[in-house]
Amino acid sequence: MTKVLGLTGGIATGKSTVSRFLHQQGAVVIDGDLVARQVVAPHQPGLARLVAAFGPTILAPDGTLKRAQLGQMVFGHPAAEAKLNGILGPLIHQEIVWQLTQARQAGVRLVILDVPLLYEGGYETLCDAVMVVQVSAATQLRRLMARNGYDETTAHQRINAQWPLAKKAARAQVVINNEGSVAQTHHQVMAWLFQWLLPVWYN
Repeated sequence: MTKVLGLTGGIATGKSTVSRFLHQQGAVVIDGDLVARQVVAPHQPGLARLVAAFGPTILAPDGTLKRAQLGQMVFGHPAAEAKLNGILGPLIHQEIVWQLTQARQAGVRLVILDVPLLYEGGYETLCDAVMVVQVSAATQLRRLMARNGYDETTAHQRINAQWPLAKKAARAQVVINNEGSVAQTHHQVMAWLFQWLLPVWYN
């Protein structure tokens, strides 16, 4: 029986750390960010649709997408963001559903659906449970500025472009506090997984 755990959080809260740990424990991870890159790879329909919508300047000389340039064109512009999401959203959803189907057919026991905008995109409907990785607002801001080199204003803009962490946490089955050490985070994850999966797999 395949169980699907949705994994999400906010930007710079440490979701990727948890995702890597779960992969090391043997779970199959479907990475939403990776899927988003795959659907806009050269010769993919997603890239052609983006060029038609936003113009050829978003292409590098080698035919790949200039992700940073496209991001500058759409971030903070609701109409452009809606256009981008309208193009890529269905393609990403289709690929994720296909990968989930393949995992179930292969008899995979635990699939991690690692999607930053899991709730925003309605992906919780594909999951048996959702795990949210959370830190304080101050920690999130500090980590994002350090990781991406953003100034405080830009960092706030990026954080505010997503659902508030509290809203995600309120809908999740488990919230992982990532304020402490990596070992402490891993312990929380494994303790909850043990309680969640043991009755399902062994009763």
